Amino acid sequence: MSAPAPEITELITELEEQERRLTLPRFTLDDAWALGTLLVELARERDAPVAVDIRRGGQQLFHAALPGSTPDNDAWIDRKRRVVERYGCSSLLVGSRFRAKGTTFEESSRLDPDTYAAHGGAFPIAVTDAGVIGTVVVSGLPQVEDHKMVIEALERFLSA
Repeated sequence: MSAPAPEITELITELEEQERRLTLPRFTLDDAWALGTLLVELARERDAPVAVDIRRGGQQLFHAALPGSTPDNDAWIDRKRRVVERYGCSSLLVGSRFRAKGTTFEESSRLDPDTYAAHGGAFPIAVTDAGVIGTVVVSGLPQVEDHKMVIEALERFLSA
């Protein structure tokens, strides 16, 4: 098997660095509200037709559907969220790691694509000394843009 393209290797390195950098000191119910509200504000500024979902364990802490989003976005949220819960890292990173191996998540994961989607937009909520405790997900834009919106919101949240 040939080595992965430099672009995919660079992307994987960047995604792994984001996960290390965006570990939170804590994550309370108020934090979920603040992060969710921040994501809604970002989406409204851009007229982004997205749905936003934040969970801790099995509990949904925040959900919003903005104008232009559809029930399909909620289905994508669930599928992307399950990838984070199973692999413990962002859905975009999981998909990128499969592509780096010359395959796709759908071809090689042996998981039902109606239940799991390794497409960008779902990111682990990791807390220092606790690990991954939840997920934050955006759905409605192209997968890289969904991912970028989550990253921007987490960066702003941490700097507040």
